[in-house]
This record gives sequence, C-alpha cells and structure tokens, in this order.
Amino acid sequence: MDLVIFDCDGVLVDSEIIAARVEAELITRAGYEITPEEIAEAYAGLTFKNILLRIEEKAQIPFQASLIEQAEALTDKRLAIEVRAIEGAREAVMSVAAPRCICSNSSSARIDMMLTKVGLKPYFEGRIFSALETPSGRTKPAPDVFLEAARRLGVSAARCAAIEDSANGLRAANAAGMRVVAIPNAHYPPPPGALGLADVVLDRLDDLTVEALSEGA
Repeated sequence: MDLVIFDCDGVLVDSEIIAARVEAELITRAGYEITPEEIAEAYAGLTFKNILLRIEEKAQIPFQASLIEQAEALTDKRLAIEVRAIEGAREAVMSVAAPRCICSNSSSARIDMMLTKVGLKPYFEGRIFSALETPSGRTKPAPDVFLEAARRLGVSAARCAAIEDSANGLRAANAAGMRVVAIPNAHYPPPPGALGLADVVLDRLDDLTVEALSEGA
C-alpha cells in the first residue's frame, strides 16, 4: 500500500467513551434519557451534531443548538485530562513503513491535542485530516475525508489502507474504495453487518501487520 490511514478516536486514542459520557449527560439533562454505553453503541463515529439530529428524528425532541458548543468545550476539557493511547498504538504506528496519515471526524485542534498528550503527534505531523475541514464538510460515513487525504497526498484511493473501529468509519472507508482494516473497539464493537465491509478484521491493534495492510492489494 502507498498510504496507511489511521482513524484517531477509538483506534489510536481511547477517547470515544469519554466523549460519550459528556454527551449522555447533556442529552439526558435536555430531556432524553440515554447512557454513555447506548451512545457509544448506537452512534460511535458520528459527530455530536449528527447524534443530536438522529435522536431528534427518533424521539421528536428538539434540542437547543447551544448543546453542541457545551459538549465540545466539556469534552475537550475532559479529554485533556483523561485521554490515553490505545494499547499498542505507538508500536503499531511505528511498524508501518508506508506513508501514514490520520482521517477523523474530530476537529484538527482536538486531534492535535490528543495526539500531543499521548505522544503520537510526531508520527503524523502535517498529515492530519479532519472531515469537518474538507471542502464538503461531510463527516463519516461519507467518504470525503478519505478521498481528500488521498488527493492531497497524491495517492490513488485503491492504493490506500484505512484502519477503522466504528461502523460509520468502516462505511466511509469502504465507500472511498480503500482497503478496509477493522479493529473493533473493545467497548462497543460495530455490528456484524458493518464488519462485513472490512477486508480484514483484527482483534486488536497489536495484530496489525504488513500482510493485513497489503493482502489482496
């Protein structure tokens, strides 16, 4: 493969459950009772805005737009204190000989903060792509951030391998026409239907190998 793309949340850093706790607290206070586990299971990989939109549609409960700003600020505060690297993340990243980058639904500022905290930023300097900052602004499960990264780095999508943990990430990578490597998150694995989109499924990040990234390429 000519480019290996890592998702950030849930693949490199254990951030999604922290964000889910903040989001569950705010949504419950706003009138719709939900647990962090339910958010993580049903909405992993989505932005908080899209989570609110889906719950509004499902429950017919309107949420104030200010919830988004509250969630972003509180999540950033907690992540700065609590976020940790996924076990084996540094070793897995260092084992990749091909060029590598990050494609995430998080903002570039949040990705930068998390990677700096866990010591992984030097491995991705100048190669961090946020779906929120693509020309379309469409987040996963849309493939836009993957295609934008491939375009800007001058690599064919067919020569990229994307490592994802969530259903929406797997859908996005598959739609981009990339090789899809699934590493299901231990807290909230994606459903079997989503895992079926992957070319290979690994139990954990430690299992990442050259063969997993390139088999069938």
